[in-house]
Amino acid sequence: MQYNQSDETVNGLPTENPWMQINAEEDDFERSYLPHRRESNSIYHTPEHGYGSRDRLYGSPSPHKRTYSPSPERLYYSPSRRAEYPPRIPKLSPFEEKVESIPSHSDRRDPFVAEPPNLDVYRVGNDVDSDHTFVPFPVLNNSYYPINTPKDYFDPFDYRYEEESHDDDYDDDTSSNASMISARQVKMVNGNLVLDCPVSDVLLNKYTTPLSQKDREFLFMRFQACTCQPADFVFRNFSLRQRFYSQPRSTELMVVITMYNESDILLARTLKGVFKNIRHLYSLKHSSTWGQDAWQKVVVCVVSDGRTKIHPKAKALLGALGVYQEGFAKNKVNEDKVLSHIYEYTTMVGISKVDEHEIKLTTENQIPIQMIFCLKETNQKKINSHAWALEAFAPVLNPNVVVLLDVGTEPEGKALYKLWRAFKDPRVAGACGEIRASLGKNSRLLLNPLVAAQNFEYKISNILDKPMESVFGFVTVLPGAFSAYRYQALLGAPLQKYLKGEDLKRSNSGGIFNANMYLAEDRILCFELVAKQNCEWLLKYVNTAAAYTDVPEELHDFISQRRRWLNGSFFAAIYSLFHFYKVWSTSHSVSRKLLLHVQFVYQFINLLVSWFSLGSYFLVFRILTVYLAEPEADFAPGNVLSVFFLWLYLASIVTTFVLSFGNKPKGTKKFYLVIVAFFAILMVYMIFAAIFMAVKSIQDIMSEHADDFSIKLIFTETRFRDLIVATTSTYALYFIGSLIFLDPYHMITSFVQYLLLSPAYINVLNIYAFCNIHDISWGTKGDDSKNDLGVARISKNTQDGELEIVIPTTKSQIDNAYKRMINELTTRVSEKEVKVNEEEEDAFYFAFIRSMTVLFWMITNFIVIALVTETGGLYQFTSDSTSSSSYLPNTRISVFLTVILWIVAFMALFRFIGCCTYLIMKFVDWFKLRKFRNEYQTKGAAFSV
Repeated sequence: MQYNQSDETVNGLPTENPWMQINAEEDDFERSYLPHRRESNSIYHTPEHGYGSRDRLYGSPSPHKRTYSPSPERLYYSPSRRAEYPPRIPKLSPFEEKVESIPSHSDRRDPFVAEPPNLDVYRVGNDVDSDHTFVPFPVLNNSYYPINTPKDYFDPFDYRYEEESHDDDYDDDTSSNASMISARQVKMVNGNLVLDCPVSDVLLNKYTTPLSQKDREFLFMRFQACTCQPADFVFRNFSLRQRFYSQPRSTELMVVITMYNESDILLARTLKGVFKNIRHLYSLKHSSTWGQDAWQKVVVCVVSDGRTKIHPKAKALLGALGVYQEGFAKNKVNEDKVLSHIYEYTTMVGISKVDEHEIKLTTENQIPIQMIFCLKETNQKKINSHAWALEAFAPVLNPNVVVLLDVGTEPEGKALYKLWRAFKDPRVAGACGEIRASLGKNSRLLLNPLVAAQNFEYKISNILDKPMESVFGFVTVLPGAFSAYRYQALLGAPLQKYLKGEDLKRSNSGGIFNANMYLAEDRILCFELVAKQNCEWLLKYVNTAAAYTDVPEELHDFISQRRRWLNGSFFAAIYSLFHFYKVWSTSHSVSRKLLLHVQFVYQFINLLVSWFSLGSYFLVFRILTVYLAEPEADFAPGNVLSVFFLWLYLASIVTTFVLSFGNKPKGTKKFYLVIVAFFAILMVYMIFAAIFMAVKSIQDIMSEHADDFSIKLIFTETRFRDLIVATTSTYALYFIGSLIFLDPYHMITSFVQYLLLSPAYINVLNIYAFCNIHDISWGTKGDDSKNDLGVARISKNTQDGELEIVIPTTKSQIDNAYKRMINELTTRVSEKEVKVNEEEEDAFYFAFIRSMTVLFWMITNFIVIALVTETGGLYQFTSDSTSSSSYLPNTRISVFLTVILWIVAFMALFRFIGCCTYLIMKFVDWFKLRKFRNEYQTKGAAFSV
């Protein structure tokens, strides 16, 4: 396929990937197939097999190898290869035992639906249109050069056998197997430990696609022991095997998945979604970029934060896919510490089913997936994981678009394609889709009020906030759990600023402001992209690209999560507001710069409302409850309930402050549960008071104007107008916005839960977040306990600078290691308690700043309350109460209600106008695209996206 190069540049950069080149047509070659029978464990490679030239590897067939001419049925529908002595795998194998029906890869209408095949069309002699026949992906004649294979290494194509007993059993005891492993000598590649490690026959025998010796990427896993920081990866002569193919592959899409200690279930969900998306790219046969070779242009990179922190079953899942093998990682190479263990493999194992307790794998009709697994030696936080992806791997792959995912986030089947398509606009530097709360089977998690409230919150953000921000071109946060960036746009200042948090973590030189700001480093990156000097980058929201993510189901997890979000977003918002002037150094048009300033004003108002939300909510509570306590309200229990709720309110606030200063939510779950329950009950009473006030106001107006009553008179009553109309209009815009986006179901299933929990959002979450601004942790803990992996070093017994290393090299060792991975994956064990180590540098300084910030926050909010309610004797100096029977000063209350409630209504209206504009612009783009397509078709030209 010919890739057209474009000389057009945007923001000083080429619009096309500079690595794209003309792919030569594949030469026809005779496939060599693995023998059907294996009589024992093989002996090893001779040195020339491991280090021979390309002619030795791909030249004349070895006399020890057999070449098979497959039958027509095998050519199109190949069952799994069988060994004469099949390995004994656990009964609970994660692989599906039944051979599924083969879906037609050429049926572009729905490439994911498996239709029952008509085997007659696969037989030679039938004259059938090729578009309706199943054509498996081509076995590549584009193998990469052998990197480094240890001497005496097992070769899956070496047909020589040891004269030993056939032992298909294996010992589950790792130590007993490890004792059989002996030291080997391997050459260093450019001064580094780099190995091509054969994968297990247990895995290869499950592949249904015939493989030849030239398909080395499926037969060998590549391992590198990286001894340098991410920024020095290329400088220290490390690389990735996409560069070593006879035709180096260009990478269009790099998918980065970061994880810490998440379970295998969460990892499997994410990988299943990614694999499904790659399959969709494969099905786009009319695309100029994607199609049959799509999988060669996508690299899936999994970065795990800490070798001792990774979940054993998550590691076992990666081992089952073939991208991880035990026994190769080492602590040191000579005297250099290994910072990360990098594994590369192209797997043809798919994930067919994931539920709460089980993962099912399959090798039937799977698209190959190029995978990189980076296992960091120590726990260095998520931002360091992104540093490995963006500073180490991306410069080698040079992808056009980088997609960031968190483990547990499952993108929908076409989500990655829709995100990638947004970058057809050369001005787009980043894009994100809709993150949806995962509600479980049959939406059963909606029965949990906390999950339902988060579902409503996510939906409203995706309907009102992000479309509005997308209209301005500045989406304030592209969530790290599901977002995409143009790699060329990241280079320079944005990437340096984004990864600056990694340096601050090491030195603590940035102070508490920067430490909290980089809890939301994705917000900093978004601002730096839009404000990049001499560029005109924009950020875009794609509402049709969706991904599901798990949300906290327990209250203590929810509070801890929002502590990071609130503190990070608060300080990041301050950063962007203080640096708004950088917009004028960009290449944006004057109109765009003015629009961005309008958005900055909106953000400033939003920040003020958020800062005073604690005091504002108390005032609304006090106004409503005191109104029911006044004699004019004619509500008998109003006075008693007013005092009762006031004291409980104050007690809850004080308790929340005390718990926030001295305790973790996990240790005080019951206290927080009682407080949240009280605020929910309080919200019910406030809703009742608001409705009572509205009805009472209408009755009073009707009695006073019995003769000349009109609807217009209702809006002349200040309390009714400012409280009822402003609040109702806010919620009404939620309903209207959901309807015009054709997504109103959350208003039915989740609105009430969100309404009842909204006081906890304001009081509990804000208080805990501000009381813990000294805590800048992401949940990273001490990493003192480390397993001894051994050392690879040059010894006196080696020659020519070879390393002596203890690794598995025989067939039985490699097969047994794979079987242990399968056993680990299928055995359910109880979760181990994670030990917590909370030592932090500069703890006293951070605690002092925390106390001063909270004190200032409380004082400013108390001043607002005192000025409005004339508490604390202020009424003696500014008394303007007009009624002796009133418990509150009516004039100031009216002013407060008018200002705060209409500000809230205006902000909702502002977001609503933004979301409507987003839909209009989307329709205009669709109309232009359709018109452009029609013009192309009338000219007889092919049109593709």
